[in-house]
Amino acid sequence: MAEHKKDNAQSINIEIDEKIAEGIYSNLAIINHSLSEFVVDFINVMPGNPKSKVKSRIILTPQHAKRLVKALNDNVKCFENEHGEIKDYDKASIPLNFGPTGQA
Repeated sequence: MAEHKKDNAQSINIEIDEKIAEGIYSNLAIINHSLSEFVVDFINVMPGNPKSKVKSRIILTPQHAKRLVKALNDNVKCFENEHGEIKDYDKASIPLNFGPTGQA
C-alpha cells in the first residue's frame, strides 16, 4: 500500500478544456519582471493594424521562468535536430505596416 501512495504522489493528472486546447496565435511576446515574478504577455500583431491587444498573460515565479527557458531551449534543439536550424532575423524582414490599408 505504501508503494501505491508513492506512485500517486509522483504523478499529476492534467486536463485541458476545448477552448484552451485550440490555443491562441502569438507573434509577439513582451516580458517584464519584478523581484518575485516574471510576466509574459502574448500579442498577435496584424499587418496594417496599428493597435493590438494582449491575448494571454502568463505570470511565473523566477524559478518557473528559468525552467521554462530550459524547456524551450531543449525543445528548440530537438526541433533543429529534426528539421534544421531555425533562422533568427535581427530585424523583421516584413515591416509591421505592410499590406493594404483602408481607403475610401
